[in-house]
Amino acid sequence: ERLDALAGKIAGKLGADASLASRAAQLAKTDLVTDMVGEFPELQGIMGRYYALHDGEDQQVADAIQSHYQPRFAGDVLPQGPIACAAALADKLDAMVGFFGIGQIPTGDKDPFGLRRAALGVLRILMESPLPLDLAALIADAQAGFAAGTLTQPVAEPLLDFMLDRLRGLLKDAGYAQDVIEAVLAQRPTRIDLVPAKLSAVRDFLQLPEALALAAANKRIGNILKKAEGAQPAPSASLLAEDAEKALFERVQAIAPVVAKHVAGQDYAGALKVLATVRGEVDHFFDKVMVNADDPAVRANRLGLLKALFDQLNAVADISK
Repeated sequence: ERLDALAGKIAGKLGADASLASRAAQLAKTDLVTDMVGEFPELQGIMGRYYALHDGEDQQVADAIQSHYQPRFAGDVLPQGPIACAAALADKLDAMVGFFGIGQIPTGDKDPFGLRRAALGVLRILMESPLPLDLAALIADAQAGFAAGTLTQPVAEPLLDFMLDRLRGLLKDAGYAQDVIEAVLAQRPTRIDLVPAKLSAVRDFLQLPEALALAAANKRIGNILKKAEGAQPAPSASLLAEDAEKALFERVQAIAPVVAKHVAGQDYAGALKVLATVRGEVDHFFDKVMVNADDPAVRANRLGLLKALFDQLNAVADISK
């Protein structure tokens, strides 16, 4: 019943027929009670597909019954089409959420319930298909399917951490550099389908002459903001005294809508190229301006300006990494 509801919900998010996905999830495990699969366990799913076709079920339902176990190992084929993907995601997410919710989390090399494989399967389906689904929302949907009181341990954050850790390994195996991976994963992305575009944008950004100086500035700003007390206000032009801070303010105001437009359009490389142009003003600001001014209003305004810049610089990835 949980798989039925969850698969239907996922299919609906993909604009596919929710009733077909629910039907596939309903029938996905029925071949496990047959003598054929009892005798030959490796035929699970395969026999289910044959039985479903023989019974006149929809072709997409039958295919989803077989492929909801995929990918079963590294390099295995992925389920094809939204119905099969919905059933496969529901099966894997339900298992992970259920086991995490009762404290059965893999430790060391022990993983008796195949949760690492399930996590990698979910990540590959979302990233390689690719599917415009939010991982945190999928985890919440899976969690909502359990009766109240069934899950006694925290699930959402620990499971997301676990999956991002698997993603780190997956990307490393795919040949991405460690610093590029860390820059993107530091933001705890939940739209896994957008991760490859962000990685390649960061990789391109690294080739720009401004990259290292901006990364260092970003780290410095992060440290300054960490030490600052209270929330930073939006910067006000009326409190700007030095030419260097006025120039930085104008540049930040000018690039904000451009960066936002690039990010919204998933043009991450474009966003980072625009951000690279701010290097001159950043260097000049740190040369000429004392952030911790004696006047509390001026100090707060300068911190607010740095916060606005920091948000821009980290719109795609944490470039300080």
